Amino acid sequence: MDEALKKCPEVETLIVVNRVDSKITLNPDRECWWHDITTAPGLPDYVAPEPMDAEDPLFILYTSGSTGKPKGVVHTHGGYLVYAAMTSAYVFDLHPDEVFWCTADIGWITGHSYIVYGPLINGFTSVMFEGVPSYPDFDRFWAIVEKYRVNKFYTAPTAIRALAKEGEAHVKKHDLSSLRLLGTVGEPTNPEAWRWYYHHIGRDWCPIIDIWWQTETGGHMLTPLPGVAPIKPVSCAFPFFGVDPGSQD
Repeated sequence: MDEALKKCPEVETLIVVNRVDSKITLNPDRECWWHDITTAPGLPDYVAPEPMDAEDPLFILYTSGSTGKPKGVVHTHGGYLVYAAMTSAYVFDLHPDEVFWCTADIGWITGHSYIVYGPLINGFTSVMFEGVPSYPDFDRFWAIVEKYRVNKFYTAPTAIRALAKEGEAHVKKHDLSSLRLLGTVGEPTNPEAWRWYYHHIGRDWCPIIDIWWQTETGGHMLTPLPGVAPIKPVSCAFPFFGVDPGSQD
C-alpha cells in the first residue's frame, strides 16, 4: 500500500484496520487506525447519504484480464444499482425471510453485485464469507450453510469440482435441508460436477441456476429463472429481461 500511495498524491487520508494485530507504525500525517476513529467521542450515529446523479460514477472495477490486458470498467449509480437489485431478486427468487450466500470475493464483480449491492438494496440477509472452502476442512461451506440456515447458495464451478473430489462424506456431516436453490457462475459447469452438486448438495430437488455475465455488464445476462426455465447441465438457458444477445457473422 505504501508503494502504491507514492503514485497517488491525491490520497490525503488512509484508514487502517488492525486486522491481524499488526505492530506497524502509521504515518501520523496521513494514516489513522480504524479502531481509534470509530471510538472517538462525538462520532454521530447517523450520517446523511450524499445525493448522487444516476450517471455519477459509483466504482471502477478491473476485468480479470483473461482476454487481454485488464480494463477498468466504470459503473454508474443508477443503472448498476437497479440492475443488481433486480437480478438479485428475480434470478434467485429471493424473499425477505430468506438467507442468501454468494461465496465470491467482494473484490470481484460477483461479490460486488451479489454480496453487497443487490441483496442489501433489497433488504435481504446476505452472508459475507472470508476464507477458502478447504480450510479448516473441506466441509467449511456446508458447516456455514447449516449454521446460518442458508436458503440460496451461489458459488463457482471451480469450488464445486474441488469439493466433489473430496467425496460426499464432508457433506453428510451437515444438515443442508434449508437450501432451496443453488447457483453457479464464473465458467461453464461440466456435467459431472453439475450432477454431484444437484444430488449431494441440492438433494435432487434444488434447481441449479447456471449464470453467464461479465464485469462489464454488472449483472446477469444469460440465466434460467427458477420454476420457469428448464434446468439442465451446462445450460445458461435464456437471456434475462431486456437482454438481446444478437448474433455475429
